[in-house]
Amino acid sequence: MMEYVYAALLLHNAGKPVDEENVTKLLKAAGINTDPARVKALVASLEEVDIEEATKTAPTMMAAAPAAPPATEEKPEAKKEEKKAEEEEKKKKEEAALEGLGALFG
Repeated sequence: MMEYVYAALLLHNAGKPVDEENVTKLLKAAGINTDPARVKALVASLEEVDIEEATKTAPTMMAAAPAAPPATEEKPEAKKEEKKAEEEEKKKKEEAALEGLGALFG
């Protein structure tokens, strides 16, 4: 389903109308078999959405770059734990962003 959303965003970014015909053409050009019911549902759900405003206010999918660590030597275990914690935090942010997109499709 995300490829349908990406198609709509790409069309919007290109200044093209986000309609059933354009979404279907774009997905087929990308080699994706389309489901007309999903395309129709996407277009209908985006009719009342200001895509430009939604993309500005949506949480970003990528976490901000962490600050440079202090110049101290850490044990390898500490580095592994820190990296694992960062990955979990990033995953939580991505899930939250996807939940926001999921609200578009009820």
